Amino acid sequence: MGPVNLVAEQELAELDARRGAIDAERQEVATAIAKLRGQIGHLNREGRERLRTVFDKVDAEFRALFTRLFGGGRAHLALVGSDDPLEAGLEIYAEPPGKKLASLALLSGGEQALTALSLIFAVFRCNPAPVCVLDEVDAPLDDANVERLCDLLEVMAAGDENGRGGTRFLIVTHHQLTMARMHRLYGVTMQERGVSRLLSVDLQRAVELAEGPVAG
Repeated sequence: MGPVNLVAEQELAELDARRGAIDAERQEVATAIAKLRGQIGHLNREGRERLRTVFDKVDAEFRALFTRLFGGGRAHLALVGSDDPLEAGLEIYAEPPGKKLASLALLSGGEQALTALSLIFAVFRCNPAPVCVLDEVDAPLDDANVERLCDLLEVMAAGDENGRGGTRFLIVTHHQLTMARMHRLYGVTMQERGVSRLLSVDLQRAVELAEGPVAG
């Protein structure tokens, strides 16, 4: 039968101990996996609830701001592509006055700009900040839409009846109507080649000086 392994019993005990340790580690890993899956499920449920809540708020603001900027019409946001809000995409549907309801891609350049501004300001109203920088957002707009945009900026800068707003807007623009509605203008001139100079004008003070009494 061959030689007898005198340490077989010791080796068996060591293997049993090792197997027991491996089984214990496997059980710990399985428990950790189950715990992580439970936490992931909880986070996903909470994420869906929060996303749906914020989405509904932004959608409500977007609908109101769209109608205000366009002087009519209607628009709404929609989650598309999946029933799970965490995996769904966002689609913007807009119906400017006198047109049919369509996705954002089918609108004209000016309509797309106003619709995008409506969405940006909707998010901004749900999560306001003290300062907002706008870089030539009025470039594709006609005069009437520029006036509506400036009216909205004044409301958001002053704050509304719900206490929202009070934001300072820094606007980069070349549009005369926009500049005329601002409180202060800053411009860069180059009186000498390669030498820039920053100028500022307080429009309210300038109007007061211009409309003040004329000495006889």
